[in-house]
Parts: sequence; C-alpha cells; structure tokens
Amino acid sequence: MLSSSLIALAACGADFEASSSPKVAVTLGVDVLLGQRIELVEGLRVGLLTHPAGVDGASVPTVDRLAADERVNLVQLFGPEHGVRGDVPAGEDVEDARDALTGIPSESLYGARRRPTEESLARIDVLLIELQDVGARMYTYISTLGEVMRAAGEAGVKVVVLDRPNPLGGLRYEGPMVEPAWESFISWGPLPMTHGMTIGEVALYWRDEVGVECDLEVVWMSAWEREMIWEDTGLHWIQSSPHIPHPVNAHLYLATGAIGESFEGMHCGVGYTTPFEVLAAPGLDEHALAGAMNAHALGGVRFLPFVGRPFYGPQQGVEVRGVRLVLTDPGEFQPVRTAMALLLELHAELGEGLRVKSERAFAIRWGSLELLELIRAGSSLKELERSLSGGLEEFRQARSKHLHY
Repeated sequence: MLSSSLIALAACGADFEASSSPKVAVTLGVDVLLGQRIELVEGLRVGLLTHPAGVDGASVPTVDRLAADERVNLVQLFGPEHGVRGDVPAGEDVEDARDALTGIPSESLYGARRRPTEESLARIDVLLIELQDVGARMYTYISTLGEVMRAAGEAGVKVVVLDRPNPLGGLRYEGPMVEPAWESFISWGPLPMTHGMTIGEVALYWRDEVGVECDLEVVWMSAWEREMIWEDTGLHWIQSSPHIPHPVNAHLYLATGAIGESFEGMHCGVGYTTPFEVLAAPGLDEHALAGAMNAHALGGVRFLPFVGRPFYGPQQGVEVRGVRLVLTDPGEFQPVRTAMALLLELHAELGEGLRVKSERAFAIRWGSLELLELIRAGSSLKELERSLSGGLEEFRQARSKHLHY
C-alpha cells in the first residue's frame, strides 16, 4: 500500500510543478497521457517499464504518479538496466522483486532475461514504456524497447510509449551503421551511433523498419521541437543511469564512452568525478593531446589537459593523463566525430600500444571493424567520415518516415 506522503506527492503533480519547478516549455508524454489520453489505460490492467529518469514534468516518478492515480490500475512493473529505482550498478544483473514503495511486483529485463515473461504479460492489458534515452545506439534502453515490443506483440498486449526528449536534439545523426553480424543488445538494430530520434520515433522505426510487430501507440510530447537539446526543454534532468548525472554527461557519452569501453587501459571518467567528461590513460602526454585535439577545431568543444587517479574501476588508484572535454556549444557538438578525432590522435601517440579489448568489444559498439582498420592505415578524419557515410543516406530516408516533430 502507498504511504500517505507518496500519494500526496504523486496526486498533486500540478501543484508541485507550480511551486517547485521552473517554467516547463515541453509537456512530456506521461503528462499528456494523464491529462488528455487517459482512455488508453482507464479500466485496464496496466504494466509499466520505467526507471528513475521516468518522471513527469514536475519530476514526480511516473511509477508513483500512476500508482496513486485512482483511474489507473497499475499491476506490474518492469525494470531495465539499473532497475526501476536505479539502485543496480552498471552491468550488474537486475533481480525480480516487489517495489518497496508501491508493493507492485517488478520483473527484471536485464539479467537472465531481456524480455517480459509470458506470465507477467498475461497479467496486463496494456504496457506503458517510460524510458529516458540519450540518443545513442549503444545505450541499452532502446534495445530493451525493441525486445519488449516484440514480446508484447507475440502476447497480444498493446504497447504505449510515453515520449520523452532526445537530449542531443532531433536534427543530427552520425557515425557508422551497425553491420548485421555485429548486432547485439549493445547495438540492437540498424542505426548509426547517434540517431536523432525520440524514443517514440525509435519505437516506430523498430516496428516499421526492423519488423517488430506489435499494437503500438505513442503518446507524443507537446511543444518539443527537433532543434531542442535538453537544456532548451525547461525540464529538470534526472540521471538516466548512474554515470549520466547531468545533461553534459549525456552529450559526451559517445565521445569518450565508446573508446573507454572498447580499448585497453582507457579511462573515460567512469570511476572518477567526471564520467564521460575525460579521456585518459597512463603515460599519455596531456598537453600534447589537448593541443592536437584543439587543432582539429571541432564544433562545440574545447580540450584541457587532465590528470587524475580514478577512485574505482580498472584504473583505480592509477595516475591517468589525457584531456578533459569542455562543451562550449552543445547544439553544435558532434560526439562521434569527436570520438574519431580522439582515436586518430591516440593512435598517432601510442601506435600499436592502442589495443582493443577484443574485436567483438570494438565492433558491437562501433558497428564494424572498418573504422579500426582505417585508423591503423593512417586515414585522416575527413577520410574516416567519407568512408563511413555510406549507410547514412539509406538511414536518412528510412528515418524521415518516422519523424513526428
């Protein structure tokens, strides 16, 4: 049973917003659902796939808002990576449990299984999905989205996606497409490394371009525009995973994370106070690397020398040297272009010392081994971009059919 304080907080979301939140330009899908589209859930048994960043415009968790709403019969929760309440560290299995605040059973979709069971789907009539993506192919929430849509379709359960902003905006997409041989839960379907879509638009793309059959409806946002990055929305950022505590970390995630997760000895800020804001390794010349990166004149970012000792992770207690990325214009920043420039400069300094953890670790993040081969062959940044742009035109045409805003 819900506590009286939880009921009060969730039930008076509008009052909470008026007194404690800045003026919100964007109305989120969950607020549109409860304000204008309640017929999608009223009188039905409702399931909810969500996490801590699944909140309404007043930053009230959607799970609590729905549980306290007398019009909604919320009977089943589903937890993606990190869990419904975000209390599971990165990469660790999420366990089935009963939500401590609401008492509602929560089924894990990140562990022994990646999709809902037949038993849990049989308990519901409609499945709401409220997940905050960061606009990157290798961020697992859109992979969970695809798996859940497929399972719900097979079970005859309607899927309703509550749309949320892409923090990188809706205009830019970049980077290599993932080859079918390297599709995985890290790179679930045919997308470039950044896709420039909202999660509702990705759901349409999964259905129509990948063939994920299900009864799908998207509750669209109000007042979101494609040129908006997160900082333009008027919404509070709630961390979407433990190492994305602020919008800046979402912007920088692919610029450094794809390198840190696929190359030996690279520290991308995870384990320090600057997740995805730095790229460093033992023995690098931080001043030379910063100078080389600034010489590329990349849009929206500058580079400062960085020295630190991570508090946890593979480089715990080891001095690492490299660069700190400082966003000067998030709207102009191109994370994948920045990542490729970093790889070129790291290869120039380290040569054969720049080693992948494995070819698979590289390919499931970057989409193929082609980029690695081009870097080793001494290609320039322009040559990399030209060589990897082949699939982007086909993606542009497919993507354009599913853009709502």
